[in-house]
Amino acid sequence: MTTFMIFKLFINFMIKLNFFTKFLTLISLLLFLSSCNALKYRPVDANEYPPDPKERVKKNMEEGRGFRLLGNDKEKGGVFDFASSNPLWRASLDTISFLPLASANYSGGIIVSDWYSGDNTNESIKITIRFLTNEIRADALEIKVFSKKCGTQADCSITENNGQIVRDLKKSILKKAAIYEKEFTNKNKKKYLGKIR
Repeated sequence: MTTFMIFKLFINFMIKLNFFTKFLTLISLLLFLSSCNALKYRPVDANEYPPDPKERVKKNMEEGRGFRLLGNDKEKGGVFDFASSNPLWRASLDTISFLPLASANYSGGIIVSDWYSGDNTNESIKITIRFLTNEIRADALEIKVFSKKCGTQADCSITENNGQIVRDLKKSILKKAAIYEKEFTNKNKKKYLGKIR
């Protein structure tokens, strides 16, 4: 609760009480607040505190002063999401498994293949898959396919291919992801062993 809300509740409480009760409540509140260490004046050297508010907040948090909701961040363990439990991620990796990967970052939601030429030395492709959501749907993936055609070693042109290959890749990934999702839900179903009445 903020100070304003506490003050507002206090005023509403005071309005409902008679004058004598108000007076006693006010005196007890003042005594309580005067005993509070946080409200007591203590001289501070200006050189000890940085003028930038962000730096002051950082310094206070490092020293253990400040206000945190939901506990201390240092005491929490990490949140571990495993890529093997995400059917869209697994389906994407299985679909482009023939390509060498340059980067596969699950937490960043991106898979980048390296240039792949197969048997053709003059033409290569590179595929980038970006995950926009973990749900299995058509707009969950952003797939980019780049083609590199080289006449000589130094004369190469790179173009983005937005044609049929992108649609085929997306369709294949979504089909596999749906199959993986169905297998996962079927595996985790529990049979009812009780009697039906």
